[in-house]
Amino acid sequence: MNEKFFDLKKEKQDRMINGALKVFASSGYAHASTDEIVKEAGISKGLLFHYFISKLGLYVFVYDYSVRYLMLELSTGVSAEESDYFELLLQIKQAQLKAMKNYPYMLQFLNKSREENVGEVLIETEDKRSLLPGQYEEIMGRADLARFRKDADAAKVARILEFTMDGIMTEQLRGGSFQPELYYEEVAQYLQMMKRLCYNERQK
Repeated sequence: MNEKFFDLKKEKQDRMINGALKVFASSGYAHASTDEIVKEAGISKGLLFHYFISKLGLYVFVYDYSVRYLMLELSTGVSAEESDYFELLLQIKQAQLKAMKNYPYMLQFLNKSREENVGEVLIETEDKRSLLPGQYEEIMGRADLARFRKDADAAKVARILEFTMDGIMTEQLRGGSFQPELYYEEVAQYLQMMKRLCYNERQK
């Protein structure tokens, strides 16, 4: 990419990033249209290619930007002293919410990126693909699983919550007007409900 992109006003940078995130999140790399991206960003196609050279260059940039941005929010927003499983998840969601206030489609883009199967995309993002999952794993590794009831399998609870949170986001995005605060509020309600169901009575 052209490093002069960072000389642009932040508002213009963010319009270009958000346009790319939205289109890549909804269509994936192969079906994303640069015409649609520039329309979302309110810029010319010539300007897009001036800074990013190609659709691949743009994708790699927003992928790297999203991973770094969210990792920073997680490192500052999740307490290193916390050990409650559901509180850790809530703090992760709070960090994601903070990121999505500036970049509403960032999390959906990163979720969608897990499905990418285009060879050139996989090659160009290979060195970054383990960073964010590694940080999530490190955070959740602090959780005290002894608080769970014996008949509550923490691994299965994690899967249920993953599908639930992804489903909530997909449903809200389908409506065409994604609001991160509403997403966070609904997810927080599910986390509190699962905590009541899964913890020993003395741990609630």
